[in-house]
Amino acid sequence: MSVPTASAAPETAALQRQRRRDFRLFMSTHICNELGGSITYVALPLMAVLTLHASALQVGLLSAAEQAAFLVLGLPAGAWVDRMRRRNVMIAADLLRVVLLTAVPVAYLLDLHSMALLYTTALLLGCARLFGDVADQSYLPTLVGTDSLISGNSKLETVRSAAEFGGPGIAGFLVQAFGAAGTIASQAVTSLASVVFLGSIRAREERPAPAVRGDLLKDIREGLSFVLGHRILRLIALNTAAVNLFLSAIFAINVLFLTRTVGLPPAAVGWVITMSTLGAMAGAVLTERLSKAVGAARLTWLSLLVTAPFGLLLPLAEKDWRIGLFVLGSIVQSAGVTVYNICQVTYRQTVCPPGLLGRMTATMRFLVWGVLPLSGLMAGALGQFAGVRQTMWICAAALALAPLVLLCSPLRRMRDFDPAPEAAA
Repeated sequence: MSVPTASAAPETAALQRQRRRDFRLFMSTHICNELGGSITYVALPLMAVLTLHASALQVGLLSAAEQAAFLVLGLPAGAWVDRMRRRNVMIAADLLRVVLLTAVPVAYLLDLHSMALLYTTALLLGCARLFGDVADQSYLPTLVGTDSLISGNSKLETVRSAAEFGGPGIAGFLVQAFGAAGTIASQAVTSLASVVFLGSIRAREERPAPAVRGDLLKDIREGLSFVLGHRILRLIALNTAAVNLFLSAIFAINVLFLTRTVGLPPAAVGWVITMSTLGAMAGAVLTERLSKAVGAARLTWLSLLVTAPFGLLLPLAEKDWRIGLFVLGSIVQSAGVTVYNICQVTYRQTVCPPGLLGRMTATMRFLVWGVLPLSGLMAGALGQFAGVRQTMWICAAALALAPLVLLCSPLRRMRDFDPAPEAAA
């Protein structure tokens, strides 16, 4: 056994310091993008409702436009990301956000704003989010290594939850004080700051192997085969798609429900939506400890089974003390979803070979987020013809039943994930 030399220790310490510094910068990009995204999430539909008097169907279409990229480009995005340096992809996504979030308020000042412009903006913002997120999740193992993934994912989820906690409330205040267009313009600054932080990361990725021209379909098939041929990933994809379908339908009409049905002003809407992130923050902080105590596999299904039924409190909201039922349901539901997401994302990153990370992530995004455009359309149509409160009841009840999928799987009999035996089809 060789003995480390005196010069090796300082080098190791320096590398560890660099890794911590790079991860802090990476977390800073998350603060910028998650804060900006959560503000835009409230400001864009508020602009549609308050300045363009959008209907329930139009609000649903706006939500669908933002998610359409995951359905249309979800599979090829993974193959393209695996052919490029992932940090460069994230920088390009941020620059696209800067352009889009500047164009909307300029059009408003020139009296050129319309629902068509908002649909187009939402669609392109969805494309930026797709490529940025695929590259982001594929880049994390490069920074922290596989042994620290659950800790890294928990920290990033905490950042996301904290940004979402402040974001909607800030959005409601800014929209009420300066208008939706001015609020959207301010988010171009956060995206630009993210570009600066990404450019300051010192860790460098290896250049991906040159892709063979015309092999895009082959690359896509490899990603699909890995996910669909993997027993646990297949079950996770099915359950997550069901949860996303109904949870996103609720999100799509949250603003409309709270403003028109319940009767809250914009600032109050922002803070009510913000309160749900208290649960997400708690879930992010506690996941690592809970996974050690309960087991990651058991925690995956148990977290949703216990918390999803609390969504049935949301449709009970009124403009009195019953708005507290909406807040309570949102907090508990958000905590469960956060714990579930950290566990399943960590498992995906651990079990997947590095060269397939982009394709695996994009395939999962296609399968579980491809339902989101349908979710927005479903919510808009149901809200238009059945009523907004009735739509909330339907989606909350379906969401409470979704976790039963995992009870019919081998996950119910497992304590922790075992990546090795499940890698084969």
